[in-house]
Amino acid sequence: MGFGSYDESEQKNQEMNTDDTQGVNVHENEHEGELTFESQASTDDLVDQLQAIKSTVDDE
Repeated sequence: MGFGSYDESEQKNQEMNTDDTQGVNVHENEHEGELTFESQASTDDLVDQLQAIKSTVDDE
């Protein structure tokens, strides 16, 4: 078998659990609320800091 090949016999007659009562609850960890953040830095200061971080990462 080459890379990416598969045995078709393994793909036939696979049993799947279709029991809908044990599904994933996508709302289990849902949270409602508000987040606020206040900073004394200006937008230009924050952009300059971001550029400095990016250039440090690029240099590595």
